[in-house]
Amino acid sequence: MADDAASAPPTAQLAAASISPPSSSDLEPPTSRTRIRAILDAGDAMAGERVVVGGWVKTGRQQGKGEFAFLEVNDGSCQGNLQVMVDKDVHPLAQLTHTGTSVLVEGVLKKPPQEAKQRIELKVERVIELGEVDAAAYPLPKTKITLETLRDFVHLRARTNTIGAIARIRHQLAYATHSFFDENGFLYIHTPIITTSDCEGAGEMFQVTALFSQAEKVEKELKENPAPSEADIEAAKIVVKEKGDAVAQLKAAKASKQEITAAVFELQKAKENVSRVEERSKLKPGLPLKDDGKIAFENDFFKRQAFLTVSGQLQVETYACALSNVYTFGPTFRAENSHTSRHLAEFWMVEPEIAFANLQDDMNCAEKYVQYLCKWLLKHCREDMEFMVKHVDKAAIERLELVSSTPFERISYTKAVEILEGVDKKFENKVEWGIDLASEHERYLTEVIFKKPVIVYNYPKGIKAFYMRLNDDQKTVAAMDVLVPKVGELIGGSQREERLDILTQRILDADLPLEPYEWYLDLRRFGSVKHSGFGLGFERMILFATGLENIRDVIPFPRYPGRADL
Repeated sequence: MADDAASAPPTAQLAAASISPPSSSDLEPPTSRTRIRAILDAGDAMAGERVVVGGWVKTGRQQGKGEFAFLEVNDGSCQGNLQVMVDKDVHPLAQLTHTGTSVLVEGVLKKPPQEAKQRIELKVERVIELGEVDAAAYPLPKTKITLETLRDFVHLRARTNTIGAIARIRHQLAYATHSFFDENGFLYIHTPIITTSDCEGAGEMFQVTALFSQAEKVEKELKENPAPSEADIEAAKIVVKEKGDAVAQLKAAKASKQEITAAVFELQKAKENVSRVEERSKLKPGLPLKDDGKIAFENDFFKRQAFLTVSGQLQVETYACALSNVYTFGPTFRAENSHTSRHLAEFWMVEPEIAFANLQDDMNCAEKYVQYLCKWLLKHCREDMEFMVKHVDKAAIERLELVSSTPFERISYTKAVEILEGVDKKFENKVEWGIDLASEHERYLTEVIFKKPVIVYNYPKGIKAFYMRLNDDQKTVAAMDVLVPKVGELIGGSQREERLDILTQRILDADLPLEPYEWYLDLRRFGSVKHSGFGLGFERMILFATGLENIRDVIPFPRYPGRADL
């Protein structure tokens, strides 16, 4: 028993330890702030309560010939603003009324006059903190401002109603994602952002390298201290010979151990100096090159080429092949020089992987997940979704309700092509078997033909990635895409190729080197298992939910060609 007590972590001791709080002279007292959402939800039930509220002034106006001011204050907790009333005796009103001003105020909540729109307002008794604004310089006016203009002010745009609503919707979708997979027995795996594998095989990857900074450092060093010449190296070697001779002479003369030791030490220092001089003589300005003129990545930080990941799928498969059901959710990157409203250089992906699962299992999971997200938004984001209906897309809530309650249509790629070829509509992109369906084709299927989400499966192998399982017809792979109204493809997934020989050949057919994928092939060499997975573009899900048109408006800090602000 004594041993058990000794080995146990000191949790109880720590919990019982008496830690004296700092004196009031050391720290400011904590701020007990009430969120505006809590006040508005409670309505007049909180009338008479004293509260501290913090936020940013949306609009402000002086009234009663400058005797008092009304401020519309928002703290980001909800779409609604709290009306705040301040008398001139409490604080100079001109400092409070400019849009963008931050305030931390204390006062008493009260019912406004019966004819007022508000159910509750705050009568301020004390202005605790104030962040003033130069109204002439503040770039966000009270009047409406376009989303395109706001992209030039990514550091301030979260203060607008639309971007604030998107932030809350994005948060809820992320929370719902973790809730769904946790409820269904999945483990959340953190996959690396830096990778040596190209999941898509497209080659449009950002390279991660320290060679440029190393080259700059070397160039600067060589300017300050030029590389040793052959003569410098020879001189250093002569010193080594001299020191060596000195050691030999001392030994021959049977000198004391102390003298010999000191001489050997000097000899060692001379040899180390030769090594340093020889090493520095190899320094050359510019990037290190091999004999064939290609960059010598073996001199780089990772001793090989490395990239920002385009997907965490390959890595998360390693955990699926050990822990069964897993998922990853994180940023991915693509160096695609695209300026369309549907592409970003940095975007987030949700990527589950399911062991012992075929394509049908994969489709079932994808459908359940999308419906779960839609139901979650309808339940937890009603106010913000109603804002979207009013200001962005009248059909936003209706679309969520449709997708959350309607079984998805499932058709083969071949059938989808046949349907599209038979419609009386001219598409910009010609429809024929073998093409990668364009957004206009996908949206036509889901918005016009079936009027609900559609899962298209068994795509031609030539337009899909090497890791997708080859079907028996040798022409198609066990791939599937989930198509939804407004955006087209929302999810792409597949059953993975679990057969070693076929996967090896597929990698070679894609003109990819085998060496970086040897670890991936090991999953098939050692206890291979049938498994499936998919990827949901998180920003595309937000586009679908909100009805917004440009993907740059649904991610906090958009990265695209020519822009990487902040």
